[in-house]
Amino acid sequence: MPLLYGEGKEHAFKRLREVINVHSNGLDSDVLHRLPYAVDAPFNSYAKQDSSSCLPNTRVDLLKEIYDWVDSTDERCIFWLSGLAGTGKSTVARTIARRYFEQKRFRASFFFSRGGGDVGHAGRFFTSLAVQLARNVPQIQRLVLDAIIEQEDVTNQSLRDQWRQLVLGPLSRLDRHFSPSSYLLIVDALDKCDNEGHIQTILQFLAEARSLTTVRLRVFLTSRPEIPIRHVMYRIPQAEHQDFILHNVPPTIVNHDISLFLEYTLGIIGQEWSLGDGWPGKDVLRQLVQCASGLFIWAATAGRFICEGRLFAQKRLDSILRGSSGAATAPEKRLNEIYVAVLGHSISADYMDAEKEELCKMLKHILGSIVSLLSPLSTLSLSKLLHLPKEDVDQTLEDLYAILDIPSDPAHPIRLHHPSFRDFLLNNDRSHQTLAASSIQLMSETLKKDICQLQAPGYPASQIEKNRLEEYLPSEVQYACLYWIQHLQKSNTQLCDEDQVHQFLRAHLLHWLEVLG
Repeated sequence: MPLLYGEGKEHAFKRLREVINVHSNGLDSDVLHRLPYAVDAPFNSYAKQDSSSCLPNTRVDLLKEIYDWVDSTDERCIFWLSGLAGTGKSTVARTIARRYFEQKRFRASFFFSRGGGDVGHAGRFFTSLAVQLARNVPQIQRLVLDAIIEQEDVTNQSLRDQWRQLVLGPLSRLDRHFSPSSYLLIVDALDKCDNEGHIQTILQFLAEARSLTTVRLRVFLTSRPEIPIRHVMYRIPQAEHQDFILHNVPPTIVNHDISLFLEYTLGIIGQEWSLGDGWPGKDVLRQLVQCASGLFIWAATAGRFICEGRLFAQKRLDSILRGSSGAATAPEKRLNEIYVAVLGHSISADYMDAEKEELCKMLKHILGSIVSLLSPLSTLSLSKLLHLPKEDVDQTLEDLYAILDIPSDPAHPIRLHHPSFRDFLLNNDRSHQTLAASSIQLMSETLKKDICQLQAPGYPASQIEKNRLEEYLPSEVQYACLYWIQHLQKSNTQLCDEDQVHQFLRAHLLHWLEVLG
């Protein structure tokens, strides 16, 4: 670094330190980027920016119990919040994460989502946690970077080795005198991981947090009470974990919280559309709370459905109350009723029978595909994958914002507001068969030798510019190449000579392998 005339020794050394720090930070960033990272994993990722947290004065006792556990000094390193679908587990997890994030005491999170691409499996679980720890905790960054440098192929190693080298190892080498006393990790919807064996593996490794002596690692975990998770949790000594069953909360408390939520949500709608003070009234709120049967997801879906009605909010509210006027039933049936109401409303009574039948087929085709996707796609990519005009997809989904998160930007992926809609709708074999066939057709029409037109055999794939990849391999083609085999397996299709699969592989096997490379 050249000296500047007249700057003096002190300023020269200051400038030198700044140059060294910039260079060092750049190198550190390069090393950290070697780890595969799931961008949608953190609680505050861009894809989750519209996800809600608990309203004030709701979940009061539960949140206090969790906060007390995080701040305590006992050996219970895991807090397992279990509950049925739609009981609000993820909302609680986001509330906890937001509180400690704002207090600068939050360390890392991974929110699983079935069909969510990188957050639907365990392949990037520990590497994503390690990246977040390195970014959020200065004391641990160098330890994680050293681990990456020492084991250059750590990303290709087992989950056990990734956990112990990238997370547990660095935490165990922290200097207790210069580190915070506790670290909070949040793992939401572990049951949405696509491999039961990996679910159990993750739990077993997280339980090793109790062996740390340098810091207290607190793991807040949510899931449905699925068998693989229950079996592992029951093998962990009771003194080392704390459990809370969300659907066992007394109904009076749950109904009180749901009532506050509905009063807040519908109150905003009433103000926006001048429906009068106190709309829709205490009696209607009581009816809606009864209909929710303890499911926050029912209340949230009903609120979105009414809100999307705008000028017809009152009519939509009336239709919900009429549809749920029967005797009390299981919560799952209550949730199905709101889905039926939303889907029914999307088919106008003014259509002729033939038009209704055609729209129903289109709904089945498009919605069945959306809930079967193994990684979310935008409306544009979905239309190309299914070989449908984008206008048809847009118009079919126009009245389904209450159950689907449809971004205004057509390049952003569609997501389910809640995975229970997949359970309600899905016919596995037929939907996966459709996606497998559509993917093979798209690849047959698209793939060819030197698809990116590099004219340079052996050119490293890692050096191909992102813009070129997106131009020649758009999202729908990438999806088809990555997932057509999984859809074929899930469809239980019987293969035979000269069928669609055989013809595709005979013509395009090398082209497909080139894209995968």
